[in-house]
Amino acid sequence: MYTRPKTLEEAVAILADGEAQVLSGGTDFYPALGDRPVRTPIVDVSRLDELRGVSTEKDWIRIGGLTTWSEVIRASLARCFDALKSAAREVGSVQIQNRGTVAGNLCNASPAADGVPPLLALDAEVELVARSGRRRMPLAEFIVGNRKTQRRADELLAAVLVPRKIEDAASAFLKLGARRYLVISISMVAAVVQIGRSGQVEEARVAVGSCSAVARRLTSLERELAGAPGRGGLGELVRSEHLTELSPIDDVRATAEYRADASLTLVRRALNACVGKN
Repeated sequence: MYTRPKTLEEAVAILADGEAQVLSGGTDFYPALGDRPVRTPIVDVSRLDELRGVSTEKDWIRIGGLTTWSEVIRASLARCFDALKSAAREVGSVQIQNRGTVAGNLCNASPAADGVPPLLALDAEVELVARSGRRRMPLAEFIVGNRKTQRRADELLAAVLVPRKIEDAASAFLKLGARRYLVISISMVAAVVQIGRSGQVEEARVAVGSCSAVARRLTSLERELAGAPGRGGLGELVRSEHLTELSPIDDVRATAEYRADASLTLVRRALNACVGKN
């Protein structure tokens, strides 16, 4: 059975029995099928315009779950979102960016999902909607493993919410792959750095993807960077022990050792890029 509801209320009513699969942009859904036929009911949510767009609220920036990556790129956002926009430009080709949605990227929960590290670095939360009501949780808690999230089968990821705390902070996103474009990353890093009036780092956030089952914030590094001089060379404070929270693996794209070494370099470069913008 295929349905294409026109309202959020209609969509969650169909999902209430927990048997249907959600389809939004379809950029991951169809490739994952391969040669297999669709065997579950499909709820195509692409017509739910109420879940599209970027809006500013008093305490939050709200990114609708069905907002495409092209829409993220075009949105007028504070400089702390520069890393997210850079990541959006890395989500496949322009055609994929025109179709792929923020919610789809997060719910697919690939360890190499480009949108996750910059949103983690922004302390993003997700808003989930079911017929029974709404709930919120930190993105860091929402994705729990490779292709695993805390979304229930009766829920839609309606929005991503970013707190308006460090909007003037500099941010950067760097990605390493086997080629320059259209590539699944070997490692990727998002960094956000807030420099105070004294010229010292008030707050630093660093997230690494493709080096664990779930993208990780480097919390020990973040704590150590607070109070450091916010100038060129900030990245040289990063040491290999700061990356012990990661658990890189060997696969067809790279060895665990190479991933760890590359991540160290990317973290350093991302932090230097942030202070270079101040």
